[in-house]
Amino acid sequence: MKRIEVRLSVEVVEPLLGVIEAAAESLVDKLAVSPTLTGLEPDLCDAWMAELQAAQAKEVRELTGIFDANFRKTGLVAFDESNAEPIIRACTAMRLRIREAFLDRHSDETLESGDVELDDLAPGDRRAFMAYLLLATIQDLVIQHLESSILGE
Repeated sequence: MKRIEVRLSVEVVEPLLGVIEAAAESLVDKLAVSPTLTGLEPDLCDAWMAELQAAQAKEVRELTGIFDANFRKTGLVAFDESNAEPIIRACTAMRLRIREAFLDRHSDETLESGDVELDDLAPGDRRAFMAYLLLATIQDLVIQHLESSILGE
């Protein structure tokens, strides 16, 4: 099983964990993106939405779990074939939530390019943007280093 470990600066990441944990909490009972379901029986819609919600909550727990007590001591986070896909999906959900809550006045293009003037952001928005970038970096790391394992190549 392919595994990567990444050492992050606890001093840099620790202040961002508040934003990440808040985003995670807000995703406990709300999907990051709610699909529009038409033409389905209400019971089927409710069951499907509940299943999506449960899956998202599990994936978010998987992601936030990498920032455990061991991370706070060592700065190490680990990714492998078993957590790669859930972490990628959880990063996406959390980035969408952070964008919606803090960064909605910036275009997707601006956020994805990182072309945001940090000095122009309020301190809370600056922290949110840095958390957004951290989650993007985690996604990139997982995809880059575990791509062949994820895609079954």
